[in-house]
Amino acid sequence: MSAEARFASLGLQLPPAPKPVGLYKPMVVVGNLAYLSGHGPLKSDGTLMTGRVGADLTLEEGQAAAKQTGLALLATLRSSLGSLDRVVRLVKVLGLVRCTPEFDQQPLVINGCSQLFADVFGVDNGIAARSALGTSALPSGIAVEIEAIFEIA
Repeated sequence: MSAEARFASLGLQLPPAPKPVGLYKPMVVVGNLAYLSGHGPLKSDGTLMTGRVGADLTLEEGQAAAKQTGLALLATLRSSLGSLDRVVRLVKVLGLVRCTPEFDQQPLVINGCSQLFADVFGVDNGIAARSALGTSALPSGIAVEIEAIFEIA
């Protein structure tokens, strides 16, 4: 099954592809690699999911923010490439979680995005090398920021 067909079967909705809020490009293609800049949990109505995991947000709400961030990344991919079917595989993910100093489950939060990518691109091509870090601040108070590298055709 193609990535576009898998995405359609999940019944999910992509937010609008995020526009840069600084001096950068949301995606740069070098050879057969697409480097996606850090994206946040942009919802379809244009609002962002904000808060600190461990204080304002539960683990599950953090996972939902990570999944929403993954949807924003997919929106950039589709907007830039024309189709998710051009993705060969996910190569690397870096996830940042805005959290309290005591919160230590950042990998579980970023699983919200990783599971989405596995569902869309399949287990073999949708699971990548990954880092998940905690931080005290992110732009606009967002809960999660994620960047990714994809191999494309």
